[in-house]
Amino acid sequence: MNPIRVIPCLDVKDGRVVKGVRFENLRDARDPAEAAAAYSEQGADEVVLLDIAATVEGRGTRREWVKRVAEAVTVPFTVGGGISSLDDMKEIFDLGAATVSLNTAAVRNPDLVRQAVESYGPDALTVAIDAEKGEGRYEVLIEGGRTRAGLELVAWATKVQELGAGEILLTSKDADGTTSGYDIPMTQATAEAVSIPVIASGGCGELAHLVDAVREGKASAVLAASVFHFGTFTIAQAKEFLREHGIPVNL
Repeated sequence: MNPIRVIPCLDVKDGRVVKGVRFENLRDARDPAEAAAAYSEQGADEVVLLDIAATVEGRGTRREWVKRVAEAVTVPFTVGGGISSLDDMKEIFDLGAATVSLNTAAVRNPDLVRQAVESYGPDALTVAIDAEKGEGRYEVLIEGGRTRAGLELVAWATKVQELGAGEILLTSKDADGTTSGYDIPMTQATAEAVSIPVIASGGCGELAHLVDAVREGKASAVLAASVFHFGTFTIAQAKEFLREHGIPVNL
């Protein structure tokens, strides 16, 4: 098993890191640049910055937020939200991001995934997939989790892999912010359907949830937000717990 990455997520709105429950009722957490610096120092493997209102507001990623985080972070970071063209990607990469994340844009224009991979390589592209339980299947969501895309999760994940994306960032809307644990069946179904890494996201509330995501969910990385933002545990504690349970991490 490759080392499991521990990734804090910065959901940014109005220039502040925020966190809600099932994408609603957002509360303020901290300044994004301060958070990026702190998590880098704590030993995060990566940092994810998501401009969560960009697509809903019909605009691109706030470049000034990316620039501030780029100046503060010392580990690779991913940027998502409002990226819808190769030109957008170039600007984000030029600001220092290692990876871009596509979500709604990938669903609306799957060929953009292929173009991005051809231009920048698979390691530079993550496709984020938000999903929720539907009638007998998991439904893919777009537009900040507000709209069902009419796609079944595993079918879309498989298509994303075929298009060449380097990894999938999978978030369960049902579990998001609940601190009741990752959606293990959703994560496992996706991870077993593809050979590219799947990042588990949504629902982490205790250290044992990280182990569950890896062992049962087959995740290659674990992403969390509120447990780090509000001090439930640190990244160092998360990594040590994983290591104590026989899961390799980068210390």
